[in-house]
Amino acid sequence: MSLYRLRDPVIGRARSLLRARLGAFHSSSPISSRCSTWNIRRFSVAGDGFLFRPVPFSCFTGAYGRALHLESVGIRFFSSTDSSHAVLGMPALSPTMNQGNIAKWRKNEGDKIAVGDVLCEIETDKATLEFESLEEGFLAKILVPEGSKDVPVGQPIAITVEDPDDIHKVLANGVSGAREPDVKDNAIGDQQEKNEDRAQASSAEINPSKLPPHIVLEMPALSPTMNQGNIAIWRKKEGDKIEVGDVICEIETDKATLEFECLEEGYLAKILEPEGSKDVPVGKPIAITVEDPADVESVKSAVSSSSGIKEDKPAQSTVKNEVGTSKGGSVARISPAAKLLIAEHGLDASSLKASGSHGTLLKGDVLAAIKSGKGSSEVSLSIEKRSPEVRSQASSTASSESKSSVKQSDAFEDLPNSQIRKVIAKRLLESKQNTPHLYLSTDVILDPLLSLRKDLKEKHDVKVSVNDIVIKAVAVALRNVPGANAYWDNTKGEVVFCDSVDISIAVATEKGLMTPIVRNADQKTLSAISSEVKELAEKARTGKLKPDEFQGGTFSISNLGMFPVDHFCAIINPPQAGILAVGRGNKVVEPVIVDGIERPVVVNKMNLTLSADHRVFDGKVGGEFLTALQANFSNIQRLLL
Repeated sequence: MSLYRLRDPVIGRARSLLRARLGAFHSSSPISSRCSTWNIRRFSVAGDGFLFRPVPFSCFTGAYGRALHLESVGIRFFSSTDSSHAVLGMPALSPTMNQGNIAKWRKNEGDKIAVGDVLCEIETDKATLEFESLEEGFLAKILVPEGSKDVPVGQPIAITVEDPDDIHKVLANGVSGAREPDVKDNAIGDQQEKNEDRAQASSAEINPSKLPPHIVLEMPALSPTMNQGNIAIWRKKEGDKIEVGDVICEIETDKATLEFECLEEGYLAKILEPEGSKDVPVGKPIAITVEDPADVESVKSAVSSSSGIKEDKPAQSTVKNEVGTSKGGSVARISPAAKLLIAEHGLDASSLKASGSHGTLLKGDVLAAIKSGKGSSEVSLSIEKRSPEVRSQASSTASSESKSSVKQSDAFEDLPNSQIRKVIAKRLLESKQNTPHLYLSTDVILDPLLSLRKDLKEKHDVKVSVNDIVIKAVAVALRNVPGANAYWDNTKGEVVFCDSVDISIAVATEKGLMTPIVRNADQKTLSAISSEVKELAEKARTGKLKPDEFQGGTFSISNLGMFPVDHFCAIINPPQAGILAVGRGNKVVEPVIVDGIERPVVVNKMNLTLSADHRVFDGKVGGEFLTALQANFSNIQRLLL
């Protein structure tokens, strides 16, 4: 339906909104966090009107072959008699993002939002990015609170309104549920099923048609691989005014904590995901904004009253295949994944505890019950109805599960993994499984390096570390041996040579290992490298790295020389083809020719071990690289050129 068919008096507003969206869509870069928070979706309103909300970045082919990834993020509702409101969904901020975490809301319910204001910060698997508003308005309701995890892309996260007087209408009338997730194919994985469960559980809280003009903010995808995020802190509180560019909240990813900026003016009406929420799926509602501060209370009351009604009168659900009807009202709804598990294990849904919103039984609830041995009587009853072979197998399974639960000890503490550590674990395993590692090792004499470092400090007041000089030496060696500065293209099945030398530096943080990048390291001076490394390391430790500061790189260095580690083999960081492991320096007796006479001399020696992708490196290329590197340490002055 064409936009011009929208009935007056909203046609002028609709046209201006469409022009603004199209302008942002065509002028934005796919890697811009400011322009990647809106997606395209057609929504029918007032009987004959449709509005498209274009969103860059999410419309590109993803790593999993999705030619067009369109998810609901911001939906503006119009009518011929009422003011408009917008439901903000979790945006897809990268080609492969399907969920995110809300680190922090920068705006509170009722806050005014200006174009460019940061509504909240969304955590991906790579970084925490700012969710900016593209319109003026007020944050009427936050549907996904700060700290929410694994918010699916497209799931409503907040509601905004144009008129602050409409905030109370949003809160009073409620927001209708978003679409319920379909049962995914098993190949998609448990994580996506979990996201569906959580999205389904929270979707019933919102009834956009009954709210005043508002915007539902959703967890955005802030990196190519982000599917969930953590809400670290809300910068804005419910009722706070939001200006364009304001940071609403901070969102933690596996790589960094990024700020979620607002692109519209308004007021933060409701925070749906509180501060500290973990694993908020991309697309899950995290907050609601409105344009009129008067609508803030309406959004709050509407969402709260809607939630209360659903909890007081839960609907009964049934599960086929030996699953009984829900009793006692403890379980109002059952997610698709949970239904399959209940049917498979013959459990009674009414005996299980639901942790989802409004009494929704999730997959995790069923798994927890199975692990703890709950519902064993139901399992026994269902076993009796089966064939002897099935009864025997099922009895054995139930017995083993019961025994395992008895053997469990309380003398331990579960430490939840951060997004960073989860991704690190996954990628390191993939690297060892899919990359043929080749290991080459050599020793270098450190005395020339230590002498140069001392001279720079005493004579020129230039302070550089051993690691700074190692970075420069490695970069120059890669420039001289271009065959080592390459990577393997899995799609084409061939080696690709890099045209720049970008060194990734492993930095240990409380959240996990980070790899900020010193770009064009072969062309920089030692003092420039030293300053840049210090700045990047500090950003990594505080979670403030920008995506372009840790994404990419052509070669990595892992230095454990500050520990009593003489030698180690590092794991390659895909898609790179090489990583150099640097051990500590040790004093050893080495035969050295002095004045033409070979004499035993005490020298400082350091071990270097190259881990290389054997598809890219063969022994010859690896040997040439280590030879060039060793020459740089022997003739250290060349690094000053």
